[in-house]
Amino acid sequence: MGAWSHNPFGNDTACDWAYGLDERRDFSLITEAIQAVLDNGSDYLDSDLASEAVAAAEILAKALGRSTQTDSNSEEVDAWIKSITAKPSQDLLSKTNGALVRFMGPDSELRELWEESEDFGSWESSIKALQSALGF
Repeated sequence: MGAWSHNPFGNDTACDWAYGLDERRDFSLITEAIQAVLDNGSDYLDSDLASEAVAAAEILAKALGRSTQTDSNSEEVDAWIKSITAKPSQDLLSKTNGALVRFMGPDSELRELWEESEDFGSWESSIKALQSALGF
């Protein structure tokens, strides 16, 4: 994982995934990322799937006007949010909460990678801030 920050767009996977937004005018890419985590069930969760879901959750927070990251890494996403009129459904928000809970638990490679770093507390706080921004 090419991580340089605990923020939702603080890794290569999330930033690369977000380029797909340019082709969409709705939340379908976000829905796909969240659903991929949920479809993984109780199997060991790959860090790339989780990183994309964190980025997707941040996009939803931005759509609700409650972003947790606004910097040079999120500029393209911020512009995309301004270009659409859609708002996230309650069903999508509920699924997002399930995905966030899933990769914060056991059998999550992303959590394991952060636990091995000196910045686990910052990452965990970042995820909790994101959950709060989404109303969970």
